[in-house]
Amino acid sequence: MTKLLMNEKIAKAQKEIDDKKKYVENGKMRQHYHLMPQCGWMNDPNGLIYFKGQYHVFYQTNPYSGFWDSMHWGHAVSKDLLHWEYLPLALAPSEVYDDFQKGGCFSGSAIEHDGKMYLFYTGTANHGHGNVQTQCLAISEDGIHFEKYTGNPLITVPEGIEPDSFRDPKVWKHEEKYYMVIGGSRNHRGLALIFESEDLYHWNYLNVLSESRGEWGFMWECPDFYPLGDKYVLTFSPMGSGDHTSAYLVGDFDYETGRFDSHVSGEMDWGFDYYAPQSIVTPDGRRLVISWANEWEWMPLFKDWGPTYQEGWCGFFNLIREVKLGNDGTLQFVPIEEMKNIREDGFCQEEMLITEDPKQLKAGDGISFEMKFVFDLKKTDADSIEMKFRCGDGKETCCIFDLKNGELSVDRQNSDGWSTGVSRSVLLVNDKSELDVHIFSDQSSLEIFTDQYRNNHSNNIFAGDQQNQLSISAHGGKAVIRNYESYKLKDCFRKE
Repeated sequence: MTKLLMNEKIAKAQKEIDDKKKYVENGKMRQHYHLMPQCGWMNDPNGLIYFKGQYHVFYQTNPYSGFWDSMHWGHAVSKDLLHWEYLPLALAPSEVYDDFQKGGCFSGSAIEHDGKMYLFYTGTANHGHGNVQTQCLAISEDGIHFEKYTGNPLITVPEGIEPDSFRDPKVWKHEEKYYMVIGGSRNHRGLALIFESEDLYHWNYLNVLSESRGEWGFMWECPDFYPLGDKYVLTFSPMGSGDHTSAYLVGDFDYETGRFDSHVSGEMDWGFDYYAPQSIVTPDGRRLVISWANEWEWMPLFKDWGPTYQEGWCGFFNLIREVKLGNDGTLQFVPIEEMKNIREDGFCQEEMLITEDPKQLKAGDGISFEMKFVFDLKKTDADSIEMKFRCGDGKETCCIFDLKNGELSVDRQNSDGWSTGVSRSVLLVNDKSELDVHIFSDQSSLEIFTDQYRNNHSNNIFAGDQQNQLSISAHGGKAVIRNYESYKLKDCFRKE
């Protein structure tokens, strides 16, 4: 009965997608190389796994509207991390523990076991006494069709943890045991809990893996935990922590006690739109992260969800990034090498002098492009350098490298008539001979990487095709750019 009911729910939702996708794919704000839903709402990436020769990405989705509501799991696969094929929905709310209009099948992860794919997710329900979240399992032989485990839920809310703040299981294997980290809230402070199992079905609480002492918000969403080099990394999205969208901690971990001792903390991204990152290991051993290009704090809940909502969809993923551990313990988040495979219309210039007079820049069509260069700081004496993107019709997005005051800012106040805010981060250039910059623009997003990919800003901007001009200028002196290169980026969703 369980399988039959979920299949009915999936069939109904799939019909909704099939009826709307042709209309939605013609939307003016649709991305060219960022994964997005065929229609309806998308948020957190889930269940990232390499299974039977291809990458699987699942995602939170409401297929009925471009607005958050009862959560299903969407599903897409790829062989190259660039071109994606949409598969039928994997999960739909159908059981007493996950069938609730303002709940459903919340975020989780995937693991392979005995040739099968195991999806772990949070079931959210409400039986009249508030939302209750539990951890559940669904299994597939082929990685496409899933059946919920009849023994669900596997894990219920531990004592002392808020029942509506216990979610997003991430599972991995170490030696002969399986481990699961889950986000939670206790005494209005965020934390990550760790559980262990010998068979993936029976789980024992091990310990509090790590917790906020007041500095990291009241709830840790979408925690992820993995080894990197000789250290361990914990990432999470802290709720109620202001402009912090996705944090990382680096330190040491003891499997015997289940405790994580962090020594380094940092921001994965300083922009407004980088949330719920989840990692995957590639066949060649790279640790990649995928995240949702949005964030709850600034979104005008229950009001206007922006230009894409008007087109029948909302949400997409950020550029996929490789996580690397620096010598000082900080992390780098480097755009994947595969992005080079969609470059065309390349342009290079060895050196460029920047003055107060705005200089027009060439980068593909000015909409979907990649740009890469370094500022030669030995030859630069400007107080600040201003770059303007997606200019046209009186609109622009402004990025300022403030060398005098040590700040990088991205201003989208005048980007599109809807977006607001200025993202800021510290920019240290003392004793450096150069400052590296790497930029990716798509129809509705701008992602800026600098300082060896440790200082990143991801912001959504909903700019039209007529906004395709780019310029750069220096203030209080001159600036010199070296090794400038730019490319147009192909559309990964257009049928050739």
